[in-house]
Amino acid sequence: MAYHHQPVLVNEVLEYLNLKPNDNVIDCTLGGGGHAENILERTGPHGHLLALDRDPRALEAAGLRLKKFSKRVTLIQNSYKNLPLLLADPPESGLNKNKNYKKRFDLGFAGLLLDLGLSSAQVSAEDGRGFSFQSTEALDMRFGPDTALTAAEIVNQWSKEDLIKIFKEYGEEKFAKSIAENIILFRARKLLTATSDLVKIIEDSYPTSGRGHGQGRKIHPATKVFQALRIAVNDELRVLAGFLPQALEALAPGGRLVVISYHSLEDRIVKHFFNQEAKDCLCPKEIPVCVCGHQARLKILTKKPVTPSTEEISKNSRSRSAKLRAAEKV
Repeated sequence: MAYHHQPVLVNEVLEYLNLKPNDNVIDCTLGGGGHAENILERTGPHGHLLALDRDPRALEAAGLRLKKFSKRVTLIQNSYKNLPLLLADPPESGLNKNKNYKKRFDLGFAGLLLDLGLSSAQVSAEDGRGFSFQSTEALDMRFGPDTALTAAEIVNQWSKEDLIKIFKEYGEEKFAKSIAENIILFRARKLLTATSDLVKIIEDSYPTSGRGHGQGRKIHPATKVFQALRIAVNDELRVLAGFLPQALEALAPGGRLVVISYHSLEDRIVKHFFNQEAKDCLCPKEIPVCVCGHQARLKILTKKPVTPSTEEISKNSRSRSAKLRAAEKV
């Protein structure tokens, strides 16, 4: 399968990373390597890129794309949540097998990029893991083989109450109760195995006036439930919240953290972390003198999230929901 992904907000990523020649950078969500390629071009001749992705297909495609930079890039199949372990004990596998690269990273990184969400390739009809509701695929939704839980297990085994909870919390789906009830009714007859079955259940759970796409609706009725299942399968929000402090630790003073999110749940976590780490005191307002001892560790560079231009959205419709936030370590 050809792996194609069109990177989002490339110029804005480069602007806020503000990279110089020979800077070392981490790309925590490599995808097809679009951002990575631009970063490597900016950080020559000796800057090194450590790039992570859970998806072996993405790593394979990115390896081909970045072959001309092979001496300056290390590709590792792993989740960014394990970054501290990877920096402490880097594996010898990867595109670059130079064991000395860790010495370059001990002083910290000049930049770290986190591009959340799905790649264009993952939602293509050829992917087959159930990320897309526009084709019939298995209900998998795992980013990588390191995850045991699948979407099929959730819809076939979880209770109605748990389904309602994730549809509401992770999908912000107002018809969560109706959808969960119809899933329970369906699986009493046979197991849910295909995305097309789930899409039909979701559409039938909506009021007649709300069904379909293109009838005054901005998104397909299945969008929010598929988002909720994907988040639950990959534990995305908990991983993100736990990782942001680790990202800050990996940066050198003056290093920059750039995060691209694609829905309000992710953006809320990033915004909260940035706001907390940009303050010198986290004590409640009613306490007149600071007792927490917290000191600001970040300077926020984006007062409001940066969004794609109309031109970019016209060329890449998947970019329309992207929001970029950036901060600098102090």
